[in-house]
Amino acid sequence: MTDIAAEIVQMSTDYYHMDDLLTAEERDIRQRTRQFFETEVVPIINPYWERAEFPMQLIPKFAHLGIAGGMIKGYGCPGSSAVAFGVAGMEMSRGDGSVCTFFGVHSGLAMGSIGMLGSDEQKERWLPPMVRMEKIGCFGLTEPNVGSNSWNLETTFRKDGDHYILNGAKRWIGNATMADLAIIWARDETSGKVGGFVIELPTPGFTATKIEGKIAKRALINADIKLENVRVPADNKLALATGSRSTAAVLTMTRVGVAWEGVGHGMAAYEIALAYAKQRVQFDRPIASFQMIQEKLVKMLAAITSMQMFTLRLSQLLDQGTLTDGQASLAKVHNAATGRQVVAWGREILGGNGILLDYNVARHFADMEAVYTYEGTNEINTLIVGRDITGIQAFVG
Repeated sequence: MTDIAAEIVQMSTDYYHMDDLLTAEERDIRQRTRQFFETEVVPIINPYWERAEFPMQLIPKFAHLGIAGGMIKGYGCPGSSAVAFGVAGMEMSRGDGSVCTFFGVHSGLAMGSIGMLGSDEQKERWLPPMVRMEKIGCFGLTEPNVGSNSWNLETTFRKDGDHYILNGAKRWIGNATMADLAIIWARDETSGKVGGFVIELPTPGFTATKIEGKIAKRALINADIKLENVRVPADNKLALATGSRSTAAVLTMTRVGVAWEGVGHGMAAYEIALAYAKQRVQFDRPIASFQMIQEKLVKMLAAITSMQMFTLRLSQLLDQGTLTDGQASLAKVHNAATGRQVVAWGREILGGNGILLDYNVARHFADMEAVYTYEGTNEINTLIVGRDITGIQAFVG
């Protein structure tokens, strides 16, 4: 495995020279992120993944990368392009999906909600310490009985003087057990309108319980949240969150990041499989010399290259301000399904070793199952695109 790992470090799957289309700043962010994951994350992550623990010692090191906040401008955030945000996510997931999603929840969902929907005062209050990763964020939208149907939330809020009172439950909330700030979405008991709140933790009535028994992204801590008469200052209600379209706007942006995750997991599986196939000897020859293995490798490379070009253009549309919900959902559908197939081929090439954590491909194989499901299942994202191209909504709501 040592020789294989050394060869993988030297690889950079870019068959159609995508790097040539990046700016110097975008290439720098990609390279810094890649180096961080190769030196700090990949060498230690497997035992944490197996124990279902998050490597907390990475957080201050992560902060020094200076990429938290991504595309948000001002308040200490880098204000990078969507392309830079994307290729950084690609390199993170190429290293490890759990740590990638930890960062995506904090920087994309939590900071993104504040950056898109907060007032200037709210952004000034919360974003600088989140950039420094002194305060970690989580994002509570999904509920035990509400997944894709996010406009029908059961969690409620009501006004009580200069506070709001929140009651309800959330499920699958990444970072919730370690978070300092929780973005919670709830429905007004009177009007039914959806609003977003920043809950500063710890606070009475807010409990987060780790979900056990996951088979994917095990080092990311997901939690069940209970909200029992949680009092939130009125100033903590996101100023520009004016209904379910607000949550959709945040999710459209973060689906771009999830599409890039599919690319990164696919790259990792391909590079592991290619290095392994050149070194694994059977019938007195490296298995890379066999036609069926070469066919799988070529299919993997073609799929990865298509995902890279697909998602690069997607991020360019986001940078131009013309990205639509349908375009984001199409990329999520394509890259989640394609990445899932690529990691499966990689696991096949490694044979029995493909189910061992030591070779890393098993971790990517398992983690892609989460990518395939979250940020809207592939079925729901497919129907969003279907509605966009036909003008007919195929699901109720």
